[in-house]
Amino acid sequence: MDERLTHLDEHGDARMVDVGAKAVTVRTAVAEAHVAMSREVREALFEGRLPKGDAAAVVRVAAIMAAKRTPELIPLCHPIGLDAVEVTLEPTPDGARIEVTTRVEAKTGVEMEAMTAASVGAVALYDMIKGLDRGAVIGPVRLLRKTGGKSGDWLR
Repeated sequence: MDERLTHLDEHGDARMVDVGAKAVTVRTAVAEAHVAMSREVREALFEGRLPKGDAAAVVRVAAIMAAKRTPELIPLCHPIGLDAVEVTLEPTPDGARIEVTTRVEAKTGVEMEAMTAASVGAVALYDMIKGLDRGAVIGPVRLLRKTGGKSGDWLR
């Protein structure tokens, strides 16, 4: 068995990794999600003219809530007490970009929380614009960087 597949035991069965012996360190993760949409809808979004209201506020709250609930959604994630979740929404040439930064002082990382938050933020944004653009597309969603822990820093 590949020892890097830490969520599998010696029989190939799924397991939650034992982090009991790991050191507590400050860990951060940054993830992003893109939502492509029509130019008209992008303009309405960033000018605050969406019929459903303040999409940026909804995206931020949805992303923060998702980060906090990640262990309920991703079966093998450890519940951790997040220290911070920061969410930004910015225009791109073809739509919007959501960036989420998560921070914790813990024995395990916060990559899944950042990725979950970015994903749910994108779905919440889709919900806010779907009446105007059902053809909006979510993706990519990806980890941009992480810091802390035994494996150290990683940058896309």
